[in-house]
Amino acid sequence: PDWQFLEEVGPTFIPLTVDYLVIAGGGGGGVGGPGAGGYRTSFGTGNINGGLTPVENTLTLSASTAYTIVVGTGGAGIVGNGTGVQSASGSDSVFSSITSTGGGGAGTAGASGSFNAGVAGGSGGGSHNSASAGAAVTNPVQGFAGAVQGGCCGGGGGGAGGPGNANTNGGVGLNSSITGTQTSYAGGGGGYPSGGASFGGGASGGNGTGSNATPNTGAGGGSGINGGRGGSGVVILRYPSAYTINTTQIGTNLSSTNNNSVSGYTITTIICANS
Repeated sequence: PDWQFLEEVGPTFIPLTVDYLVIAGGGGGGVGGPGAGGYRTSFGTGNINGGLTPVENTLTLSASTAYTIVVGTGGAGIVGNGTGVQSASGSDSVFSSITSTGGGGAGTAGASGSFNAGVAGGSGGGSHNSASAGAAVTNPVQGFAGAVQGGCCGGGGGGAGGPGNANTNGGVGLNSSITGTQTSYAGGGGGYPSGGASFGGGASGGNGTGSNATPNTGAGGGSGINGGRGGSGVVILRYPSAYTINTTQIGTNLSSTNNNSVSGYTITTIICANS
């Protein structure tokens, strides 16, 4: 998209400062719970960014300039555990110089009692304890690692606000008020056969019965014999209402909505058509 300046207030030009929330697609379910998509934000104060790290710097951009936007899709879950096939990780989301990493796919069961490891990602996928869990990426940190669990079960996937749980629960997501309404995003998926990850605000990680995660939240899917799909990501931009954004070139699988519920600001939310 690009922005156009609409007005000046007195002699002072209003800079195009843009706060963002960029969340990648969540991983797909297997035996372990998959990881949530990476969570990066400049909005708010304190350690409320992915991995409980400090919020990032607001971007100062130029009007009449095009900037890249990509919204990551959720990863597909495994179809029939025991095949040895790895569940898919989520896809990255991008805004300008900010890239959030897709959530790690869950560890899966292979032939003859073997297990695949959870996959690293924005948050890492969980696994059975005969294989390692997926780590969270560190450059920058965007979430937490998955967990391992013994017996027949899989540990939970990591979430933006906490690690996966060895008792199969997914890691918690994080709340954001960038739209003016507090909403939770990027919860980890629950491991098989029990547990779950429903963290409020519609950001529901799939539970241990193979359910799909809620779209547009970056949450991890649920694990099971057939794993659930991870939730697609989202890009949310908050900028002075003196500007208007042109999203006519954002691509056929993306859609955008604007709201002006916060005085002085426009909030543009961009989602993808694929869950």
